[in-house]
Amino acid sequence: MADGEAQTSASSGRKRGGWITFPFITAGALAGLTLCSGGWIGNLIVYLIQEFNVKSVDAAQISNMIYGCTSFFPVIGAIIADSFLGSFSVISNFSSISLLGMVLLVLTATVDCLKPQPCEIGSTSSCTSSPSKFQFLVLYGGIILAAIGLGGTRFTMATMGANQFEKATDRGIFFNWFFFSLYVSAVVSLTVIVYIEDNVSWGLGFGISLAANFIGLAIFLLGNWFYHHDKPQGSPFMDMARVVVAAIRKRKVVFSSETKDYYQEGSETMTVEATTPTDTFRFLNTASVKVEGDIKPDGSNAKPWRLCSVQQVENLKILIRIFPLWSSSIFLATPIAIQTSFVVLQILTMDRHIGPHFKIPAGSILVLVLFSTSVSITLVDRLLCPMWQKLTHRSLTPLQRIGVGHVLNVLSMAVSAFVESERLRVAHSHNVQALSGSNKVPMLAAWWLFPQLVLVGIGEAFHFPGQVALYYQEFPLPLKNTATSMISLIIGIAFYLGAALIDLVRGVSSWLPDDINNGRLDNLYWALVVVGVFNFGYYLVCSSLYKYQNVENMVEVDNTSDK
Repeated sequence: MADGEAQTSASSGRKRGGWITFPFITAGALAGLTLCSGGWIGNLIVYLIQEFNVKSVDAAQISNMIYGCTSFFPVIGAIIADSFLGSFSVISNFSSISLLGMVLLVLTATVDCLKPQPCEIGSTSSCTSSPSKFQFLVLYGGIILAAIGLGGTRFTMATMGANQFEKATDRGIFFNWFFFSLYVSAVVSLTVIVYIEDNVSWGLGFGISLAANFIGLAIFLLGNWFYHHDKPQGSPFMDMARVVVAAIRKRKVVFSSETKDYYQEGSETMTVEATTPTDTFRFLNTASVKVEGDIKPDGSNAKPWRLCSVQQVENLKILIRIFPLWSSSIFLATPIAIQTSFVVLQILTMDRHIGPHFKIPAGSILVLVLFSTSVSITLVDRLLCPMWQKLTHRSLTPLQRIGVGHVLNVLSMAVSAFVESERLRVAHSHNVQALSGSNKVPMLAAWWLFPQLVLVGIGEAFHFPGQVALYYQEFPLPLKNTATSMISLIIGIAFYLGAALIDLVRGVSSWLPDDINNGRLDNLYWALVVVGVFNFGYYLVCSSLYKYQNVENMVEVDNTSDK
């Protein structure tokens, strides 16, 4: 192990960290939990419909809520790791929670008394065999525990893995292999495990997911001897809360133009060249004004909830400036969240056969997005960006990449609307009942759904990396480690907002009945096109008014591209 790849433990005097930890964190914990999660969450809609007789749109709504949960909890897990427990404890504890949830899900699939009696095959009437309250309790208990366990570990594993290296180049290589392992594990789970669930046994499929979770956790714990453990340093989100509270409590304090009247924390790393707060969002500046009793005799802060440093105030202002751009990404991800659920309901009514013997598992259809995103990221980085630099002598900026993602997202929703219109036409011409014994539309194959999913993947290859680059570049130094978690927060909000929009549409229209062949899902997609166009206009306004805070990085990138 190279000296630069490991860090010395103060207690034992030996080196910890480095590449020896990679198999335990990535090949163990990451691969195990990703295999586990894809095996149950990727096929959750089908499981709810087929095994628990949940109505199709209700199943889609439950799936949206669970996806939202798994996207919110990475932020919560990161805060807990930074402020209280550290990454190792968070990963091990949340992995154990996921394991407990999987035990309950396996029981629902294997113990007859924990699920309702199946509906009669070929019945065209509504199924009346509903789960009991106890059956729902066990089912939802397993789903919630598995979702919390997955969400609490997702980004914390990336942070812990990166913390094992001192060199930035090593961390960069780690992230490449980390996300490669993530995608490979997701593809395997969404194809192999989902196929087993659809064609062999739900109990066996969930059992494999449970085993993957257990093995991943065991491997992760075995590597504890080699890990470099970072002590919790406190969450930067707490600093932002202190600024708000201090500004409110000191709202009547008179502003000053003197540097000596503002609190400067001597140990902090300055990310903004300012000794006094800037004039933007001036109402926050009082949080850093020193008054009698705020400072101890040794010069330290006596009241952290009444006095904040100039840098803490300016860090919060940076986030406020970027908030409009961040908010536009919520409505960029919401159509994707809605489509993720309904595309599974669509393919369940279509001909999924490839050849005479193989049938595409409904939950595996989303693998197309993963493939499309992976291939597109490679083409963008290796082909499009170099061409753009040669033509314009400038690099493709994060805002430009996000803008392209907006356009592709709107185009994907338009294609989705056209395809759904054709699916409905064929379904009506054959008098098909969705999810019944005669639910296949013989003249419309599942590959009709491929173009819209490929477009979603291409769009994600532009806007998700663009957002990561923008937040990492623009966020203040204390928030660099949490910048990427903002993507997860966007996705979580998008799934919950998507669920709310679906409920709204069901309440005011007849577009989304339980049998989607009797509805107008295409109208919902057209509505998302309209929303996407307006949101793109909002994004253009925000991006045109936004000024990069970290101009030096932009100039450095441009100079590099000219060489």
